[in-house]
Amino acid sequence: MRFAPASRVMAPSWQFSRNLTKAPESKLVHFDNPSYQTLPPEQKIEEEVHSILRYYPVRIGEVIQDRYQVVGKLGHGFGSTVWLANEFKPWKQRTVALKIFTNDRHNQEEVNVYKHLMSVQSKHPGHKYVRVALDTLTLQGPYGKHHCIVHEPMLESTLQLLDRNPSHRFTEDLLKACNISPLNILLGVEDKSIFQKFIQAEQENPSARRQLDGYIIYTSRAFDSPSGGSIGEPLLSDLGAAVYGDVEHYENAQPNVYRAPEVMLKIWDLFEDKHLFNGKDPKERKYMTRAHLAEIIAILGPPPPELLKKGKRSPEFFGEDGKSQLFPHEDER
Repeated sequence: MRFAPASRVMAPSWQFSRNLTKAPESKLVHFDNPSYQTLPPEQKIEEEVHSILRYYPVRIGEVIQDRYQVVGKLGHGFGSTVWLANEFKPWKQRTVALKIFTNDRHNQEEVNVYKHLMSVQSKHPGHKYVRVALDTLTLQGPYGKHHCIVHEPMLESTLQLLDRNPSHRFTEDLLKACNISPLNILLGVEDKSIFQKFIQAEQENPSARRQLDGYIIYTSRAFDSPSGGSIGEPLLSDLGAAVYGDVEHYENAQPNVYRAPEVMLKIWDLFEDKHLFNGKDPKERKYMTRAHLAEIIAILGPPPPELLKKGKRSPEFFGEDGKSQLFPHEDER
C-alpha cells in the first residue's frame, strides 16, 4: 500500500468520527498546559519515521469509545503505538494500556491470538504468566480501521531493565526466568502510584510534540521508578509471532541469529552482552544455516543421531555417519 505525503492528503481538521466523549466529565483529566515543546518540522520523531498515515491519530486527553481517556503515550513501534488510559465503568475506574495498531492489517493475527487466549479456561501453572487482553476494539481512522488491544499496563521489558543495569548483564538467578527474547517479557507493576505520577508529569510538563496537518506526534514518556524498586512478576507478551500448536510448523519464526537452540542463545546474550553464535558464512558474507551449524558443533559437538533422524533437512548437512558436511550450494535466505 502506498501513502501520499501527509501534507497533500490530510485536511487541517479530521473528517471522520473521533469516537469521543460521553465519559463522566467530573472524572476526566484535563490537559490544558500550553507550555509544551514544539519540535521543528525537519525533526522526524517516533511513528512519523514509519509513515504517519498508517497510525491512528491519538490525542492526549481524548476519550475513545466513551470509555477510555488517553492520559499519555507509553511507546511506539513499526506496527502500533501504546498509550496509558483511564477506563471508566459504571462500577469502577482503572488504568489500562491501549495498543493501537496501524491500518495495514499486518497485525490481525496478534489480535486473533489474544481473542483465542481470552476464550481459554486453563489451569496450567504457566497461564498466569502470559499477558492477556482485557478487551479488543476497532477504531475508525482517516485512512482505514485500526485494531486495538486493551491490556493491563506493564512497567518495562527485561531488555529495558538490562539497559538500566550499569554492567549491562543479568545475574545468574535472574536469568532463570529469561529464556525468551527480553523484548517479549514485560515486568508487572506493583506500585500503582506510578500511574498517577505519570499523569501528573504529563499535566505539569507536557510531552514534546510535532503537529502535521491534523496529526499530533508525541514523544513517549516512561514511568518513574517504582518506590522501593518493587517489580511485578514477568509476563510473556507481544504475541504477533505466536502460532497454534495443533499443526506442524516448519517456517522460520525468529531472526536468524536466534534459530535453534534459541533458549540457550538468548540467555547467553543477557549473561555476556554478546552473541554466542552469529551464523555468518565467511565466504558468502551473510547468514547461512551451514555456518550456524558449524559454530554450534564446534562448541557443543555433533548432534545426537536420534535428533538427526527427525530432521527433514539433516541430509543436507550431515552424512549417514552423523558427521557434518558443508554444502557449497546451500540456498538459505
